[in-house]
Amino acid sequence: MGKILSKQQIEHYHEQGFVAPVDVMSEDEALEYAQRLQAAELEYPAELNAENRNNAHLSFMFLDELVHHPLILDAVEDLIGPAFSLWGSVLFVKEPQSSHFVSWHQDATYMGITPHEFVTPWLALTPSNLETGCMSMIPGSHKDPLRPHEETFHEDNILTRGQQIEVIDESMAVDLVLRPGQMSLHHAKIIHGSQPNRSQQRRVGYAMQAYMPAGARQTLGENHWLPMRGDCVQPDFIELKRPTADMDSTGSGERRKANQNWANILYQGAEKKRAY
Repeated sequence: MGKILSKQQIEHYHEQGFVAPVDVMSEDEALEYAQRLQAAELEYPAELNAENRNNAHLSFMFLDELVHHPLILDAVEDLIGPAFSLWGSVLFVKEPQSSHFVSWHQDATYMGITPHEFVTPWLALTPSNLETGCMSMIPGSHKDPLRPHEETFHEDNILTRGQQIEVIDESMAVDLVLRPGQMSLHHAKIIHGSQPNRSQQRRVGYAMQAYMPAGARQTLGENHWLPMRGDCVQPDFIELKRPTADMDSTGSGERRKANQNWANILYQGAEKKRAY
């Protein structure tokens, strides 16, 4: 039995590569966070838009609250131990009746982080189901080596390079249906993806991508982390700072620095780059 996850949930994560649903907050509280996001998008359109949704926890207090939410951190601790840091975060937003999707992929492919034992909580701020385009997982695929990815740069693919694994047995896929306020947690190597949002409502998910156990190393870029719990100091560690107010100068600078480092890492060796 962990701090927040049951023995069965912990075993399921290690055996299948994911666990869901996990209750984090009430539906009303999650929808309030979604409303705060929309208000921030209106006030700071250049800082929160379809091409700029990475690492917003470094600039906005309500997202900083989420990446430090005690229940989320307790669940992470149950899976990877008491010492860990946060690499970054991504807002995954699918507008109503949009064609945007996430192809079958593995997170660890381009992140440059080793070993591949990090975990990503994905928090639903609005309903995430088959109609709105919830995530789907291929159970047990995290136990195999990383698969080759084709880089498509498809205009409707939300991923940086539009990277995709070509041959997948989709009959094995498990759909992770979440109500607002619930999260899933998935392993760095699990094969996963999601379909377009065919509903009349916005689908908003917040991926804390990812929490890294002590000893994780960055091999492709600078080693930027936001310490969370325990002793995570490393020789080449660059500690990011938390914001003290929305869009304060410190947080905005930290976000720019983190996003540039991400771009250098995620697009390393790519033939072209997109705006995100």
